[in-house]
Amino acid sequence: MVKDKEMTLLEHLEELRQRLKVILISLVVSTIFFLLFPANPYELLNSETWMSGFYRPLISEVLIWIKNYIMSYTGTNNIRIISLGIGAPLEIYLLASVLFGFIVTSPVIGYEIYKYIDPALYPHERQALYPFVTAFTILFAVGAIFGFFILAPFVIWTVIPFSQFVGSEPTLSVFDFYSTIFVTIAFSGIGFTFPAIFVLLVKLGIIDTSIVTKNRKYFYAALYIITAIITPDGGPLADLALFIPIAAMMEITVHIAKKYEKPRKMELLAEQNLNARQCKFCGYKLKQDDIFCPRCGRSQI
Repeated sequence: MVKDKEMTLLEHLEELRQRLKVILISLVVSTIFFLLFPANPYELLNSETWMSGFYRPLISEVLIWIKNYIMSYTGTNNIRIISLGIGAPLEIYLLASVLFGFIVTSPVIGYEIYKYIDPALYPHERQALYPFVTAFTILFAVGAIFGFFILAPFVIWTVIPFSQFVGSEPTLSVFDFYSTIFVTIAFSGIGFTFPAIFVLLVKLGIIDTSIVTKNRKYFYAALYIITAIITPDGGPLADLALFIPIAAMMEITVHIAKKYEKPRKMELLAEQNLNARQCKFCGYKLKQDDIFCPRCGRSQI
C-alpha cells in the first residue's frame, strides 16, 4: 500500500461495496433515463398523452436514428425490418437502454475503479498502467465509431445481393438487425485495442516484437481468423474490412513497441555481462561450472 495508513480487509471490502453501489445506481438511473424519458418533453404537456399513458421514449428516437442512418448510408431502403416475436421490440428497448446507459455511465465506472486501485499502485506501476488505459480507451472508442459508421452498414449491405441471388426479399428480424449492429460496434472496438495490449505485453517483457517480425504470415493469418470470428456474418469482405485497419495499426504498433523493447534488452544484456564469469588471469569467458580456465589452464578457486 502507498497510503500512510493501511486499510484492513473489512475496510477494503466496505470501500469496494460503496463504489460498486455508486456504479450500480448510476447505471440504473441512466438506463431508466433512456427507457422512460420522453424524446419530446412537450408530449407530457399534452392531455392525450396522460389519458393514453403512451409516449415515445428517448431510446426509441435513438433506435430509429440508427435504423435510418444504416438504411440511408447503404441505400438499403428495400430491406424489411420485422418482428418475429411479440416480445422482440421490448427486448431491443431494454437491451439498447442498458447499452446506452452503460456508455453514459462509463466515466463514473472508470473513475470509481481508478479511485479504488490508485492508492495500491507504485509509481512505476502507474507509469505502465495509465498510458495503457488511456490508449485502450481511445482505441476502443475509435473502433466503436469505425464499427458503427463503416463496418455495420457494410455487414447489413451484404444481405441484399445474397437475397437477390436466391430470389428472396431482403428481410431481417428487428432483433437480428439491432443486435448485429451492437455486436459489430462492440467487437470492432475490442479489435482496435489489440495494439494497446501488444505494446503493454512487450513493455512488461512477456512477448517480443519478433513474434510479428519473424512470423508475419502466421501472425496475420491468426489475426484474420480472430477478426473473422468476432465479425458478425458479413462474408469475407466484412472480415477484411475489420482486418485491414487492425493489421495496419499493428505494423505501426510494432515500431512503437520496439522503442520500449530496446532499453529492456540493453538492461538484460548488461545484467548478463555483469553476471558472466571471466578468468581472473587472462579474462577468458568461463562457464558457470568451469574450475580451470580452458585457455590458460589456471584454477579459479
